[in-house]
Amino acid sequence: MIENKKKPNPIDIHVGSRIRLRRTMLGMSQEKLGESLGITFQQIQKYEKGTNRVGASRLQNISSILNVPVSFFFEDAPGDQSGAQGGMAEASSSNYVVDFLSSAEGLQLNRAFVKISDPKVRRRVVDLVKALAADADVE
Repeated sequence: MIENKKKPNPIDIHVGSRIRLRRTMLGMSQEKLGESLGITFQQIQKYEKGTNRVGASRLQNISSILNVPVSFFFEDAPGDQSGAQGGMAEASSSNYVVDFLSSAEGLQLNRAFVKISDPKVRRRVVDLVKALAADADVE
């Protein structure tokens, strides 16, 4: 039997995962994003899974709603060699960020961190986290 179902293009999957990443970073639901675009949350789900391809004008609208440039959705995309070391380094760094922001702690930490307006305080928070991580490595 011939398989008629096409696998989603890796770029469509990547763009969808970046939409989901940014949407969750903002604490926005699929329903809210869908309402803003005049489409259903089910359509948002299909975009985020890469099942349905996001058209250029729709991606422009999404970038405006999520307050990021369109290029954000293509950062670290499969086959993207712009300044990348290539191979697994590229994929693992992108997956690490997505995994981190998909966790409850990562999302809470990110939301709290972006609310800190003073760059010096943010720098101190980063230094604190690095020191705590170094202490954990020693133990």
